[in-house]
Amino acid sequence: MSNICVLGAGGWGIALANYSADIGHRVALWEFDANEAQRLRKERTRESVLKGIRINDDITITSDLGQSLQAADVILVVVPSHIVRLLLKQVAEIDPEPNAFIVNCAKGIENGTQMRMSEVVRQELPDFPAAKYAVLSGPSHAEEVSRKIPTAVVVASESEHVAGSLQRLLVSRTFRLYRSGDVAGVELGGALKNVIAIAAGICDGSGFGDNTKAALQPRGLAEIARLGRKLGAELQTFAGLSGMGDLIVTCMSRHSRNRYLGEQLGLGRKLDDILQSMTMVAEGVRTCKSAVALARAHNVELPICEQVHYILFEDKEPRQALEELMNREVKPEIW
Repeated sequence: MSNICVLGAGGWGIALANYSADIGHRVALWEFDANEAQRLRKERTRESVLKGIRINDDITITSDLGQSLQAADVILVVVPSHIVRLLLKQVAEIDPEPNAFIVNCAKGIENGTQMRMSEVVRQELPDFPAAKYAVLSGPSHAEEVSRKIPTAVVVASESEHVAGSLQRLLVSRTFRLYRSGDVAGVELGGALKNVIAIAAGICDGSGFGDNTKAALQPRGLAEIARLGRKLGAELQTFAGLSGMGDLIVTCMSRHSRNRYLGEQLGLGRKLDDILQSMTMVAEGVRTCKSAVALARAHNVELPICEQVHYILFEDKEPRQALEELMNREVKPEIW
């Protein structure tokens, strides 16, 4: 039994908290809003983000960050990526246990700095041992994990010991973990697939067919891998759970927020209107800005991400974007 602190009481945070409690760990779930934390302690549900799921009665729910971090062996960071830096600044003031593992579960790249979440951790927690950091990613919708539907994910760390320890702590018959040493690749795969998922949703909303969507996914994966290699990731990582696996589920699933947002764009709705109507964050919107900025800075071509960027931020018509993609100069499949 370990003490697990889950920072963030959204759908994925609740799912991971419940799962951790169910396999025998002591769990503290941190919710930043004191009133909402009080309601969650009383009602034990958050229907707006995880319908029909009750929070395990053994889980301590608190808005006191210090209380949630107290004696934590594992700290799961489960807030949207644009909140991670702000949260870590607060964590730094508390000075977490240096023997704890910090596990990032956010899938995004910070706007402005274009930093991955591990880079943000190192900047905000410079005294925290880098080898104690890990990232958990893969095809893992909260709606299914919370219902014990068989799921496989990857946990990556620079330390083989840390990755292996987290495997053993969190594995079960319904939640299988593989380990990796490629932190950059796992983070980039988990973040960039959200941009391609928006494109997949645009295909759905615009009435394009199965052929179009089936072409989009491997070409999107090629873009992710091309940028990933430039940034030091290992190519084979993108054929795994945080690459191809997460890309498939996010492009295809009814649970996918990014696919839904793209579908609504394809149906003709405006971005601001869609975002205002959503209760959960579609990470791909912000990540698209970072992906395009990184690609331009490193002279890497990301034609699909570029067109998604034009649709999101310059009101480009989806059909025009597809026409431009289809009429690009022909190339070898691998380049």
